Amino acid sequence: MIRIIYSWKVPPENLELFTQTWKRTTNQIHKNVTGARGSFMLQSDSDTTAIKTIARWDCLEDWEQFWQDSKPSQMQAMHDLAERTSVEIYNEVEDFTK
Repeated sequence: MIRIIYSWKVPPENLELFTQTWKRTTNQIHKNVTGARGSFMLQSDSDTTAIKTIARWDCLEDWEQFWQDSKPSQMQAMHDLAERTSVEIYNEVEDFTK
């Protein structure tokens, strides 16, 4: 398993629509793309414009295939509402969440 951490800068006036768009996008990707396991969203307590979306994938190859083949048009609406400032890839070592 891997986790992809996307950092976003979301203007306050776009936050509600960005959140709704992210939910729809995440569910669509999870349902239709091989290896996609879903995602969760975090908002900074000290800077409410700072958002992290953390996606879980079966493997790096599945995530790379998604980006290579689809040029994720599914994510365009999110990019229209916010600036993605970074993408980080982590190998999942352990997960004790329920």
